Amino acid sequence: MPEKDAHLDDDIDAQIVQAVSADGRATLADISHLVGLGTSAVQARLRRLETRGIITGYRALVDAEAIGKPLSAFVEITPLDPAQPDNAPELLEHLAEIEACHSIAGDASYMLFVRVATPRALETLIRDIRLAASVRTRTTIVLQTFFENRPVALAGA
Repeated sequence: MPEKDAHLDDDIDAQIVQAVSADGRATLADISHLVGLGTSAVQARLRRLETRGIITGYRALVDAEAIGKPLSAFVEITPLDPAQPDNAPELLEHLAEIEACHSIAGDASYMLFVRVATPRALETLIRDIRLAASVRTRTTIVLQTFFENRPVALAGA
């Protein structure tokens, strides 16, 4: 279980986090060369950063268009009844097309990021979202993405 007060100890930790954020497949030797420590020291620091919950995992970035999901959209959701329980994330978790769910400030309660194959699939997903969580939706279709999944930028690193 991650520590409650997770933080970076020093600039070396920040450089390591930035390195793995930029390239999750960077080798210990690559990171060692970058930060000026031996591979065993870097490995120990990586383990500590993982244990503390600062580094939470490593994943491949996939070209959504190449796997048949070229249509992306942001879907704002607002409860139909303001008195209903605030459990939309739990109610929507089963919908795999929702890649991210963010609690937001403003008129809407949550902002979802979704990817689907077709406009018809988006229409079906929006219907499923409305039914599952009893919400009103507002959808913005993404025309082009200039950047996403950027490495974490840390001050002092």
